[in-house]
Amino acid sequence: MASPGLDGHDRGAKVVARALKDAGMEVIYLGIHRTAEEIVKAAVQEDVDFIGLSMLSGAHLIMTEQVLKKMAEQKIDDIPLIAGGTIPKRDIEKLKEMGVALVFPTQTPLDRIISGIKEYRFPPKT
Repeated sequence: MASPGLDGHDRGAKVVARALKDAGMEVIYLGIHRTAEEIVKAAVQEDVDFIGLSMLSGAHLIMTEQVLKKMAEQKIDDIPLIAGGTIPKRDIEKLKEMGVALVFPTQTPLDRIISGIKEYRFPPKT
């Protein structure tokens, strides 16, 4: 999980990271002001199951596009990308069309984030 670009907000990311850890997930938090290259490099090194972006700066479309491009270059575009933060409703579908697996705007309850990730990773058997 990281906050890309010039986004200097990290309280929400830290709260979500703690909730995911409490739910039994391993979380690697890179912090703020990360480049797409740094995020993807860490994902490769750590062999992650998901990449999470926390964005409150309004640059979510641009930053997500940059991360997805770097993921494709490194041939890890099969790793699900999660976007969270200040994301207007009108942009949620745009992010999903770009290839984002899950989008959690601010104020999404923590239990919904946890269950969304678990269900994505381990879909219910029908």
